[in-house]
Amino acid sequence: MAQVRVPYLLGHAEIASLFRVARQTSQKWRTEGTLPEPDLVASGNPYWLLATVLRISDIGDRQVDERQLEAYKAAIPHGYVLQDNEQLPVILGIQEVGRVLGRDAQTVSRWRNRRRIAEADLVLSGSPLWLLETILADAQHRQRSVVPAEITMLRAGQRAPQKPRGRRSGSPTVVRPPQEVLPAARTFTGADQAAAVEFLASILAQGYSVVIKPQP
Repeated sequence: MAQVRVPYLLGHAEIASLFRVARQTSQKWRTEGTLPEPDLVASGNPYWLLATVLRISDIGDRQVDERQLEAYKAAIPHGYVLQDNEQLPVILGIQEVGRVLGRDAQTVSRWRNRRRIAEADLVLSGSPLWLLETILADAQHRQRSVVPAEITMLRAGQRAPQKPRGRRSGSPTVVRPPQEVLPAARTFTGADQAAAVEFLASILAQGYSVVIKPQP
């Protein structure tokens, strides 16, 4: 992992480890509002500052495991505590890196697997994260072009809308009105002229059209 200063951040896996609960429990805490809104959303994944997470400790039966906390900090030797998300540096996931480099996320993933891009500054809940400056320096070193408009947006705190990973938007269900039952067909002969006229008048009055098909 690149040896740069990065703020202590946690995804659901790290939060679960910190409190020694299942990952689904951390996700439930977010759903029920125990965890506040994420301090960062990168590539559709939510992340919280360590300071934010520590604020929910000792609420109810939640308590941070101090040994897990020390192990977490030891895994990020150049990490630092940040109290306010407005002071967060620009941090990118694979999707944002792709937009900065004018590539798709799959290309960035392949580059990472083949070590053709800078090592991630953080890996949280299984997902890589980079500082914007790390990606720009790497692009310059490898003589890759960048997209200035994307960089300007990110530095202004603007990110393109993203679908949360792990969720698929299904096709909307189309509700079809029940099919109307047409009047049953009838056969008339020359002796049934009055009945035929009455039937025809009834069908036309209901707004239907009629095809008359003579038969021998």
